[in-house]
Amino acid sequence: MSNEDSNFMEEFLDQHDYEQPQVGDIRKGIIVAVTPQGVIVDLGLKRDGLVPSSDLSKLEPEEREALQINDEISIYVTNTDAPDSLLVSIHLAQLNQDWIDAEALMESGDIMEGEVIGYNKGGAIIPFGRLRGFVPASHLSELSRGLNDRQRQQKLAKLRGEKIPVKVIEVDRRRRRLVFSQRDAQKEWEDQRKKELLQDLNEGDVLTGRVSGLRDFGIFVDLGGADGLVHISELAWYRIAHPREVVKVGDEIEVYVLNINADSQRISLSRKRLLENPWSTVNKRYHENQLVEGTITRIVDYGAFAEIEPGVEGLLHVSQLSRSQVDNASEVVNEGETHLLRIVSIDSNRQRIGLSLRQVSASEQIEWMATREVEEEADEPEEETSVSTEPEMEAEAETEVEADVESDEPVAEESAEPVAEESNEENSEDEAETAEPEPEPEGNEVEESSEEEAETAKPEPEDSETDEDES
Repeated sequence: MSNEDSNFMEEFLDQHDYEQPQVGDIRKGIIVAVTPQGVIVDLGLKRDGLVPSSDLSKLEPEEREALQINDEISIYVTNTDAPDSLLVSIHLAQLNQDWIDAEALMESGDIMEGEVIGYNKGGAIIPFGRLRGFVPASHLSELSRGLNDRQRQQKLAKLRGEKIPVKVIEVDRRRRRLVFSQRDAQKEWEDQRKKELLQDLNEGDVLTGRVSGLRDFGIFVDLGGADGLVHISELAWYRIAHPREVVKVGDEIEVYVLNINADSQRISLSRKRLLENPWSTVNKRYHENQLVEGTITRIVDYGAFAEIEPGVEGLLHVSQLSRSQVDNASEVVNEGETHLLRIVSIDSNRQRIGLSLRQVSASEQIEWMATREVEEEADEPEEETSVSTEPEMEAEAETEVEADVESDEPVAEESAEPVAEESNEENSEDEAETAEPEPEPEGNEVEESSEEEAETAKPEPEDSETDEDES
């Protein structure tokens, strides 16, 4: 080929080069120089690409420092007018790659986890690479219908900094729209996280979770994608009527994994396994022949159970209820009553304590009851108010008598003397009964007093039914 033909061919290729770059093209290139004016990139064309310093300033500091000679990078062509070089951008190439990745994520339907970095009236903002995606309020699981503007803003503010699962539901490069949905991703995300969690969990593991719900039968704990159940019997070592007595929604608690059922995808947890068992130190606090207070919790055919401290119950056998024969424990005690009892046996290994009401002497009962009465009076100041009003009531009564009866003073004197005599006689009889050495009347007095206290302390029927069902 002659020189004339060769020059013609080069001129033709310059004018009709099919690789001639266009604005918006994304190319691969090799860094050949890093200068104060920018980065020079070999694109395999007659003209090199120049990444100006203004574009480099848009990169993160660590990204700028990572740019080295001979590194391969992607660039975005921004200007082709200069005769000796092309103006290109690394920043725009990265942005464009994020759009490509977003489109691929939408097509696949995969779920990603994004952190909420901000919000506005319409919803939450989540970053995606160098792009900012938007989650409309209608696609946020945390926002329910019927919220006013203030409540919505409060909910959105709480989301800031949290990571939530989302799906890409719209990608529009021209309008620069990237839209996510949490609602579409939530159920699938929970199922996926639960499956992963079930694979990683083992019986005996100790985890930290957040209380997500309370029910009559127990609580649900969010373990990070899957909920486990702590039955009410596994919440504490003592009996509780409702889980709200020990926890509330939102509490972070440690739980022990009791059982994992992969087929039903159920996780059974325990809270009390991580608390000290009161039975492990019961020998340090109690001994045989010791007097204790016990509250009747259950009545059974062979006696009754009494709680002497939270988590520690003893058996009050029917033979230990009274000196006389008793066929049914309910003849002597009722659920909810508190009695003075004597410990007759302790077996901490089998978690059993034997109690007796029969072996408590009359003098011990009387002294205990007197102490309780003093404590109750000290705890109930309203009784002092009622006592202070008695003189006023008596004065009003005397005034009414004076208005109706002309000769009221003799009547008052005559009526007062017999009352005083009867009162003295009754007091004398009470003192005589108290001083009698026979045990049966004293036992009866204790039982009558206990029955009166039981009427005061007796729980409502619903609670009793609940206790019976649990037992």
